Amino acid sequence: MRILMSAFPLFVIPVGIYCLIAFTTSGDPVTLTHGATILSESASPLMGVLGEKFFAIPMIGGEIEWVLTKGDALLLLSIAILFMEILKSTSTGTATIMNHAFSMIVFIVCLMLFLLHPNFATSVFFILTVMALLDVLAGVVVTIVAARRDFGVSEGFVG
Repeated sequence: MRILMSAFPLFVIPVGIYCLIAFTTSGDPVTLTHGATILSESASPLMGVLGEKFFAIPMIGGEIEWVLTKGDALLLLSIAILFMEILKSTSTGTATIMNHAFSMIVFIVCLMLFLLHPNFATSVFFILTVMALLDVLAGVVVTIVAARRDFGVSEGFVG
């Protein structure tokens, strides 16, 4: 069971949460604005959901509150999980290699969803896709460095 859990890529969690939101949300493209400027008239229908307030905290320095949107909260969760994935990649066992393979599959699925499905054409999912790529790249690099350290044969050793 431990090998199965260490081979399971944790990055499936934020991608799965996004997929649940994306596949249950439908509608017409929304107009994306920033102040009075129209950024896009045909943005993903999910942009309205991701831009909703998750929670707000009043700030000490005035009558302002800090607002965290649902998309921001998902990215914050993803950063924490990416950190845990990089920590998991410091081991050099077979389960770690399987984890990298499954992480590559997660990245490929994310890339395909981003390119092909309208609800996944958001900046939040693009950042999730880039984080999935970084999970694969950083995991492989950290595993290689850890394996070289564990192997530990010096160049001066002659048998």
